[in-house]
Amino acid sequence: MFDWNDLKYFLAVARHGSTIAAGKALGTSQSTVHRRLEELERRIGQALVTRQASGYRLTEYGTTLLPFAERIEAAVGDFQRRATDVEQDMKGAIRVTCPEPIVIRMTQAGLIERFHARHPHLRVEFITSDRYLDLSKGEVDIAFRSGDTDDELIGRKIADSFWAVYASRDYVERHGKPDRVEDLSQHLLVGFDETLAGHRAAKWLKDVAPDARMPVRNNSVLGLVSAVKSGAGLGPLPTALGDAEPDLVRVLGPVPELTRSWRLLTHPDIRRVPRIAAFFDYIVEQRDALKSILTG
Repeated sequence: MFDWNDLKYFLAVARHGSTIAAGKALGTSQSTVHRRLEELERRIGQALVTRQASGYRLTEYGTTLLPFAERIEAAVGDFQRRATDVEQDMKGAIRVTCPEPIVIRMTQAGLIERFHARHPHLRVEFITSDRYLDLSKGEVDIAFRSGDTDDELIGRKIADSFWAVYASRDYVERHGKPDRVEDLSQHLLVGFDETLAGHRAAKWLKDVAPDARMPVRNNSVLGLVSAVKSGAGLGPLPTALGDAEPDLVRVLGPVPELTRSWRLLTHPDIRRVPRIAAFFDYIVEQRDALKSILTG
């Protein structure tokens, strides 16, 4: 088998008609061109050029092989350009959306720091929101979601999402705790406001305790955690957050109706963009470490 690199010496001689001119074009010596061309001929087993007083001319065999060598040269050029494009694509920001508590826990666990160490020219920018940002409109590149998802998006399951009902220890001392879901209507509750009326936890509370008093409403999961810790009432929380709070008691659950899968999602149009693929594949690789962060 011949060395692919020797083809460039063959092409240079074919185009410039001499080893001296070919060497200048390639930025190397005449002797190197001559030696590499001879090595190519030796490995192929036939002469590619003949030497004449006016310089070098292709043999009939060399003329036959010339267009094939030119195709290889063009393919290598395309490969190099694409490799450069990929390198450029591996720079810049990756916009990721997820609930704020997850950002904090991922950062504390060192997951993002390790990704930046692996890809120093990339940076992860979190856009925290308890509402769904639109990936199809380019609001973000990647999303961590545990609720219903758009069929247009593609993704991978990375953990389970469990919710339970929690109360502060002080609330339990003053008001007791429910023995079953039906008892929730007899307690003060904490829930989402109208901006998150479509959240599954909001819908569930409205279904199981439609007449319960709700003295505090919030527009974020962290707001729910704070309200429950204050003793204002019982509230549904992700087990990953509720179980981590020493001042809270799990009084019901996990609630089957609130169980979902945590999924890593992106739009199919950008899934194979190198910088997006780098973060997406890294998170899938780290899914075992993410289970404790997302599930508790």
